[in-house]
Amino acid sequence: MTTFGRARLGEWPLDPDITYLNHGTVGVTPRAVMAAQQAIRDEIERQPSRYILRELTAITVGGAPRRRPRLREAAEAIAAMFSADGDDLVFVDNVTAGANAVLQSVALEPGDEILVSDYGYGGVTQAVRYAARQRGAGVREVTIPYPLREASQVTEAFTDAVGPRTRLAVVDHVAAQAAVIFPLAEIAVALKARGVAVLGDGAHVPGALPLDIPSLGVDWYVANLHKWMWVPRSSGILWAAAPRQTRLHPGVVSWGLDQGFTTEFDAPGTRDPSNHLAAPAAIAYMRSFGLEAVQQYNHHLAWSAALRLASAWQTPFHVPESMIGTMATVMLPASLGTTRADAAAIRDRLLDDDRIEAPVHAYRERLWVRVSAQIYNDLDDIERLAETILTYATAVRVS
Repeated sequence: MTTFGRARLGEWPLDPDITYLNHGTVGVTPRAVMAAQQAIRDEIERQPSRYILRELTAITVGGAPRRRPRLREAAEAIAAMFSADGDDLVFVDNVTAGANAVLQSVALEPGDEILVSDYGYGGVTQAVRYAARQRGAGVREVTIPYPLREASQVTEAFTDAVGPRTRLAVVDHVAAQAAVIFPLAEIAVALKARGVAVLGDGAHVPGALPLDIPSLGVDWYVANLHKWMWVPRSSGILWAAAPRQTRLHPGVVSWGLDQGFTTEFDAPGTRDPSNHLAAPAAIAYMRSFGLEAVQQYNHHLAWSAALRLASAWQTPFHVPESMIGTMATVMLPASLGTTRADAAAIRDRLLDDDRIEAPVHAYRERLWVRVSAQIYNDLDDIERLAETILTYATAVRVS
């Protein structure tokens, strides 16, 4: 039987002296997958012209491709994991890059409106604001109810926010800071019935949750592979329903222009493709542990962490277990502050003084910490965080 916890830490390149509870931010690549990526780089460097100009993409120099493009082979392996067709999926650097491509493809007129939520990822929300500003459109922020006790509250919040000029909604699948699962499929049904196109932001989904992209009913879906799927950073995907592909272009337009959705995104100029090409190796490595076993362990640890931390700090935690994946966000004791500066100070103190890496943010006049659960973590890591924060809070009260 496969066992998880700190005994697995040696299989990752992390500093063993740090309690690392922040896998969700930029991911960590296992040593075995790093080795697979290096083997790809070594192969490229033995004959880079052949590999990049004749084998990597459908763009060739002086004739037909010699083989199935290597990026297409990798994309097909990824797509199969998500019950999708490889011709509907392309690699992008990250969710932000994919979202920008989608936003530039959407036809907007002055007075049109895009929906985002106050739980949305800041980088993507900024891209929405820029795209709207360029075309005289507006942005409406959906306020997600608090406390959030059931998924239907999220669906209702998005539905109630639709106006007569709403054209697009950007909807998280897992909200980054709040670390809660949104009912994306239900939201998509409700919004599309009102004529609103839907871009799903799945930054924290691949590898963390079972994922069937076509069944979600969205128009586009962007996700990161370098977080929970253990792919070398940076690597993400953009999936588009067939009718949405013709207007899509990458941020860098190059030799693939007018040669089809996949070819255009596969060929944005010379770059190191080894991160994307290593994605099948990451899948294989995760499956060697048992994909379901990894996801169940991480979910159970995240849920247990939420309950333990809220109990230790005597703060409320209302989110149902069904809305928790592999992360949980818990309110800190009130004495530790309310502002972004307070959050940054606690975050840095955790790392600098106590060797704990965990993101802290300010929201609705309180501070919150988000805990990521990965197979190299266990409950001892959670206890360290619980006790350290209690020490901070006690010191503030005494002073």
